[in-house]
Amino acid sequence: MRIKIKKLDPEAVIPQYATEGASGFDLVSIEYCKVAPGENKLVKTGLAFEIPIGYELQIRPRSGLSLKTPLRVANSPGTVDSDYRGEVCVIITNTASDCYDSSGNGCGCRDDHATYIKAGDRIAQGIICPVIKATFDVVDFLDETDRGAGGFGSTGK
Repeated sequence: MRIKIKKLDPEAVIPQYATEGASGFDLVSIEYCKVAPGENKLVKTGLAFEIPIGYELQIRPRSGLSLKTPLRVANSPGTVDSDYRGEVCVIITNTASDCYDSSGNGCGCRDDHATYIKAGDRIAQGIICPVIKATFDVVDFLDETDRGAGGFGSTGK
């Protein structure tokens, strides 16, 4: 599949698959930013994509970033629809906590616990996925199952 990409910034990095078996390609930041504990930040990639109709671009976390830092992709997976032509950005959250003294008072040193993203850092991965469109039929009854309406831990696991 061929995907058209527009560089919106000269520093934007065209995605590549790291290995033959890779499902995702890295998305790279074009900016330097500080993400304080508890803060959400919209990080620019400098790229716009032309995703074919019937597909979406999913934005997912990079496992190394999640393991080594408190940064997380906030709405994972994020969806870039086939009719969107604007810049693809990644919503990053810093899950670190502010530090507290022995009385439970915040020390106020949020900046000391900030995590920094630099231009050129790999911040997420993108995956091109097919989209199945549904037709919704309003009915009075649904087929019964053993589980029924049980949810939120109802299976005991």
